[in-house]
Amino acid sequence: MARYAARRLAGMVLLLILVSGVTFLVFYVFPSTDPAVLRAGRQPTPGSIAAIREDLGLDRPIFVQFGDYIWRVFAYQDFGKSYISNADVLGQIKQNLPATFSLALGGVVVWLTLGLSIGIISAVRHRTVFDRLAIGLSLVAISAPVYWLGLVALYLFAPNFGVFGLDFVGGQGAYTPFSEDPVKWAQALILPWCVLATTFAAIYARLLRGSLLEVLDEDYIRTARAKGLSERTVILRHGVRSAITPIVTVLGLDIGILLGGAILTESVFNIPGVGRLAYDAIQAGDLPIIQGTVLFGAFFIIVMNLIVDIVYAFLDPRVRY
Repeated sequence: MARYAARRLAGMVLLLILVSGVTFLVFYVFPSTDPAVLRAGRQPTPGSIAAIREDLGLDRPIFVQFGDYIWRVFAYQDFGKSYISNADVLGQIKQNLPATFSLALGGVVVWLTLGLSIGIISAVRHRTVFDRLAIGLSLVAISAPVYWLGLVALYLFAPNFGVFGLDFVGGQGAYTPFSEDPVKWAQALILPWCVLATTFAAIYARLLRGSLLEVLDEDYIRTARAKGLSERTVILRHGVRSAITPIVTVLGLDIGILLGGAILTESVFNIPGVGRLAYDAIQAGDLPIIQGTVLFGAFFIIVMNLIVDIVYAFLDPRVRY
């Protein structure tokens, strides 16, 4: 297992370099805005733009610029500075990470609780009214875009201007860090958690339902029932444990993507997370911040994939590395 993890970590470094290279080429080969013009401010002169390009190293060959960037990232953890605000990129990402962590992990708890519960009940009560209703509602939830659900949730439940105006729910721009006020922190994230969890819960419910239906027809399930084990033990200990393997795969990818930034949800609810930081940087053409957020997103996805592969060995004894 240790050798396998070491090989995966080495591959992770190569993959991060590849992702960074693709991002670098896209924004340098097809630039929407000259970075030197962004740094120069209003009404720059050609001389000041040329001086800034030389200071930033933009006059050097693109491969030299990329090699220098990769060296600074992996050797010194230096992601550069914003072309617009001149702020340290790594510092800005660290500042926005807690909000993204709060949104992602809270959403995971909500959608796992709902999705797994509905999936198990639908599989156990196959072809009943509950099962058909759950399938129909899950299709609706999967089809609804996140940004649309967010706007509908704000219209219905946001305080002050929502139709129902729930006082215990925080409005837009009301995000408060957990360290400052845990109550306001939870209030600001109730609606984003629910909106984020809606689509994921529906997907997980359908995925677990289909997997569990296949498992419940296996011989070892009939053997467990013949031994006199309770139905609850058969379903949860034997059935769900075998059926949950696909859930673990999808969960690892989803968590990695969300930790890299839930752009739509953070933008709709005005949450100062990594996704909102990346969105603002893309609009402004601020390459250092875009590059930094893309690297962090790729890092979380790769790490979560490694964790999923390791968890496989504990869930399924047949898996060996």
